[in-house]
This record gives sequence, C-alpha cells and structure tokens, in this order.
Amino acid sequence: MTHKNPTMPPATAALLQQLRELYGKTAPAVSFEFFPPKSDDAEAKLWEVIGTLAPLAPRFVSVTYGAGGSTRERTHATVTRIKRETPLTPAAHLTCVNASREEIEEIAREYWAAGVRHIVALRGDMPPNQTARDAKDGYEYADSLVAGLKKIADFDISVAAYPEGHPEARSKDDDLDHLKRKLDAGANRAITQFFFDVDVYLSFVERARARGITAEIVPGILPVTNVAQLKKFAGMCGTNVPQWLARLFDGLDENPELRHSIAAMVAAEQCRMLMLAGVEHFHFYTLNRAELTQAICHILGIRG
Repeated sequence: MTHKNPTMPPATAALLQQLRELYGKTAPAVSFEFFPPKSDDAEAKLWEVIGTLAPLAPRFVSVTYGAGGSTRERTHATVTRIKRETPLTPAAHLTCVNASREEIEEIAREYWAAGVRHIVALRGDMPPNQTARDAKDGYEYADSLVAGLKKIADFDISVAAYPEGHPEARSKDDDLDHLKRKLDAGANRAITQFFFDVDVYLSFVERARARGITAEIVPGILPVTNVAQLKKFAGMCGTNVPQWLARLFDGLDENPELRHSIAAMVAAEQCRMLMLAGVEHFHFYTLNRAELTQAICHILGIRG
C-alpha cells in the first residue's frame, strides 16, 4: 500500500508562516493592574508580586480605586510607594462617584505633587438606586472628569472601553460615542474590559476607527483559573464567557497545576492572535498574583 504525503491547505500554510514571522518580532509592551491590599499580609504579598513582575519592565502599573473612595487611602499609599521605591511608572485609578469636584481636584493635585503623572479616569460603579445625574457638585461622567483633570495638570490619562458594551449603555453605538467624548476631552488611550473572543475586540476597534477614534485601544487580558469567579466578574461587566473556555477547566477543581498551565496557554494564544492583527500592547489584570502573568509574558518573549 502506498501512502500519499499529506498536503497543507493554502490558508493553513499562510497562517503557519505568519506565526513563524510573529516569533521573530519584538516582544509586545505590557502593563499590569493591581488592587490595593486590605491587610498587612496582603500588602506583603502584593510587594512580592510587584518585585517579581518589575523586571519585565511594564509601560506602567495601575492601582484600582473603590467606588466612592472606599480604598482611597490604600490606593494613594500603594501608588506613591511604587513611585518612591521602584523604577516603575505608577498609574492611579480615580473614580468620580460620590465625590465632589473639590475632593477629586485635591486628590489629583496630591498625585501630581508626589510625581504621579498617569491617571486612569473612571466614573466608577454606581451605588444601588443612584444615577450619575445625582452627582450634584461632582463630575457626572468620566468625560467631564478627564476634562477636569486636564485643567489641573497635563496628566497622561487612560480611560475604560467596553468591547461588548457597558452594561448601562443604551446601545453599543451610544457607548462608542461616550468613549469618543472621553478621548476628545483629553484622554491619551483606552484600556478595554477583559474579553475572550478576539473577534469581539477586533470588531470593536474597527467600529471605533469608523467613528473617528484614533487613540490607542489597549486590550485588557484576564488570565483565568477560577471559572466560578470569572463568571461572577463577567456578569458584573457584561463580558461573555464562551462555552469552550468553561469546558477547558471542567473537572480541574482539584488540579491547580493543570489549571495554571491551561490558563497560561489560553491567555498567551489570545495575545498571539491579537499580535497577528497588529496589537503591540497588552494590559494584564493580575488579581495581585504574579505566576500566571509572568508565565504568559515569558511565552510572549518578555523576559526580565
């Protein structure tokens, strides 16, 4: 019996060639997001994580900020310590929910005086039974917050973008218009909510460009190990969790090493597909853990 050599479809051959070229490219830029610690033990752990990830030379590292200023002091302490004790560029999250303009401006001036030049400007999550129009003497939405910050100093400002639409948006078009208002008010870039379908991000960017948005739109990457926790996060922000992703982790509750390996593989493949489309910067939601983010960066060619 004779065996014919298998033939490769042209599309597959072209994809393999793209992948070979991709491995020869310069590694992408990255940024990392942390949340402020709530205890002494958590703070010690966070600084271990920062020490582990710092050699990867991120463009910046951001620190989240609770709605209504619930973590204001911890955020400020973490951001200023990063600025003071590390070579990293810190970005402070700043929300305008339940805060007056005077309070926001005071915080912004304190950051500028401490040498912090990058702000992630957000409206923040609204408390139950409250709307943005209840702001009174505060900033109603993130676009007015951005404009207010730019009047104080020439901050480098990032804002949020939602590839699958903000849960409160009247429509995806309305959501894009709001993003454009934030960028037109002076923001320098947008960082997206996490997503798992690469086509969702690419379609979002295409629609944004068609609407006249020219700023960088950085994809937010969330490495996954706990599907139940992921579904909770996703439900809050309107992100779809594909069935294939949930199936990958089926039966692995008692196997953390395999979960870790699969999570790194999934996120690295997501990043590589985006790199094939021309993406050059990824923002990782670290959840204050270093191992997964470090592994993904290593796969992408980012070494300390």
